[in-house]
Amino acid sequence: MHRSAPATPEKAHAPAPRIRLARVLACAAVPVMLVAAGCSSDSGGDKKKDAPSASSSGGKQASASPSLAPAKFKKLPEACQSISEKSIDKYVPKAKTKAGEVGKTSDPQSQASCTWNGLDDKGVDGSNYRWLDVDFKRYDSTPGLGSGDALAQKQFDRAVSGAQGTADAKNVKTSPVSGLGDQATAITFDLKKTDADFRYGVVVVRTANTVVAVDYNGTGYQGADAPSAGDVQDGATATAKEAVAAVATANNK
Repeated sequence: MHRSAPATPEKAHAPAPRIRLARVLACAAVPVMLVAAGCSSDSGGDKKKDAPSASSSGGKQASASPSLAPAKFKKLPEACQSISEKSIDKYVPKAKTKAGEVGKTSDPQSQASCTWNGLDDKGVDGSNYRWLDVDFKRYDSTPGLGSGDALAQKQFDRAVSGAQGTADAKNVKTSPVSGLGDQATAITFDLKKTDADFRYGVVVVRTANTVVAVDYNGTGYQGADAPSAGDVQDGATATAKEAVAAVATANNK
């Protein structure tokens, strides 16, 4: 997900000792970088050649290249509507906006994204920060490049490798996720940022010619604990299921 960092959480209304926390948060909300690739679209004319190829055996006509199967999904859902408000309440308590922040894109039918972040101030028990990002990429079948499914497969592999190779990540663990899309992989890891220990849960899914990547992470401040690896993986998996379902729904309208 090569995009700029999300907006920082709003300052919690707290006494003077918490001013430092707001400054720390100004640097904390940095997304994990899942390697992104430009989306292909149908372009160009007919690539088949009508003229026979010359050969010493008598001018046999060159065999035509097999046609590419059309891409299954023709459009993407609106990213910020792909996750329910109920899930935002559960996984991003005190979100700055439940509507989410739409990511910039030049082609919303090939690439779309949305982020949510929030700081839940629990007073003397500390504060819990959570950040959620959902990213969609859709590929068309393109002569000379391949089918939409094949292009999505390459992006899926890049996204998984990108999460596994996050700079300075520790305790990286990868596992398959069954029953989600055509293939899905979960990656969890720890990452220290701005003197805080963050835990990340990333789930990457390929469903036909579309790739969905969810990044869910968080930490604790002022004595609060960071979420467990199980918590972030569960949150990422649950929201990934909603995002994948949204792709199907958008194409059934």
